[in-house]
Amino acid sequence: MGPVTLITGGSTGIGAATARALLKEGHRVAVTGRDTDKLTAFAATAGAGGRLLTITGDTGDEHDVAAAVRRVVDTWGRLDNVIANAGFSLPGNLESHAPEDMRAMVLTNVLGPALLVRETLPKLRESKGRIVLMGSVAGVRHTPGNLYSVTKWAVHALAENTRLLVGQDGVGVTVVAPGVVDTPFWDERGGSPETALTAEQIANTIVFALNQPAGVDINHITVRPTGQLG
Repeated sequence: MGPVTLITGGSTGIGAATARALLKEGHRVAVTGRDTDKLTAFAATAGAGGRLLTITGDTGDEHDVAAAVRRVVDTWGRLDNVIANAGFSLPGNLESHAPEDMRAMVLTNVLGPALLVRETLPKLRESKGRIVLMGSVAGVRHTPGNLYSVTKWAVHALAENTRLLVGQDGVGVTVVAPGVVDTPFWDERGGSPETALTAEQIANTIVFALNQPAGVDINHITVRPTGQLG
């Protein structure tokens, strides 16, 4: 049986592309998402049979995260990789954001990955597994009033903190920081910019990080489309 990988925010975009790529490599994959209909639609096209598990839940809720991890382990008996992919941005800047929307973004983008790491570390220590956290070029290149940048900066910090915590236990930690990617992220922004990566290209980067041999830990990968200057 193949490795077991859990992906948050896995019904569309980079998460779905990564799930498809890992299924092709023989992984057993669990994907989480808030929208049951989107998860069902993804499962209908993935063609994975018993190697795909879809789980409805909120990545910023500790009970949902714990339940998702428990279901994966109860189903397949182990956990080898986790990918903290769930996240979103808001149009405008922090002057125009509604406070409740700001709170939701921080919970999803920052607390969510931290909860996932906290809940999965015991199993990943057993399997000598890997953690991939989805950062962003925005996490190191700020623009005026960009609260999304703040959340991704925090994800980059979480990756290094986690590496220091579990490196001696044989658990690998990678933050993948994409530039512009053509995903539903841009739907509320008038469409994807002309210069953009595909979700599949980022998925291939994640697979590359997961497929490193034991003893090799790639900690940070920045991927931009050729021509993106910032």
